[in-house]
Amino acid sequence: MPKKALAVISFGTTYPEARKAIQNLEKQLAAARPEYDFYRAFTSSMVIGKIKREEGITVPTPEELLTRLAAEGYEEVICQSLHVIPGYEYEKMCAQITAFTGSFSRLEIGKPLLWQTADYLRICRGMLSHLPKLQADEAIVFMGHGTEHPSNASYALLENTFRFSGAERTYVCTVEGFPNFDYALRRLHRHEVSRVYLAPFMIVAGDHAQNDLAGDGDGSWRSILESEGYGVNVLMEGLGTYPETAKIFLEHLPE
Repeated sequence: MPKKALAVISFGTTYPEARKAIQNLEKQLAAARPEYDFYRAFTSSMVIGKIKREEGITVPTPEELLTRLAAEGYEEVICQSLHVIPGYEYEKMCAQITAFTGSFSRLEIGKPLLWQTADYLRICRGMLSHLPKLQADEAIVFMGHGTEHPSNASYALLENTFRFSGAERTYVCTVEGFPNFDYALRRLHRHEVSRVYLAPFMIVAGDHAQNDLAGDGDGSWRSILESEGYGVNVLMEGLGTYPETAKIFLEHLPE
């Protein structure tokens, strides 16, 4: 029988506790393809380097992993992305993988979390079933990563999908793109909100969630809101912990 491998590829995180969200998805994806040997890869060299220095754990890049799999005689490899949107990190991963097309008899790549309209509808409705029911003076603000890539428009579509799903006071902002946090502040002021739930819209509740979203520094979203008199609750759960996230990735996993 031909040797088969499943490579689950994510950006990664240096926070061991947050990494459990990745492990949750990896476990379910591996269980869905029991005839494939499971492997992990991260796309962030910074994350890989810090984990190696601080934990003594070596996580390969996609290139390093596929080089190894080719050398070990694997013939079929399916790669499942754990990226949220099809941005630069996803494109970088795809370029690294497709460079190995001639090395295997079969090499396929699964789509990221938000790929088609149905994905937005499912993740929004699924998450709302787990999130607190808002009172008239409450709102939820999600933190996405953001990017200069055109796929940054995914966050605006995401917010509108939350609204379409009945969550009017749900706002999606980004760390490194538009809309930024100022957008949420303006919306909160306009709708006379007094209490805000903050949550990451990222696979893991890692560095951005721990520091930019909920950190003690003056520039964190939590600190800014509290300084303006809002009550704040932080929901420190990455997307990888939600069952709907796993269901979408399982549907995107190549057969």
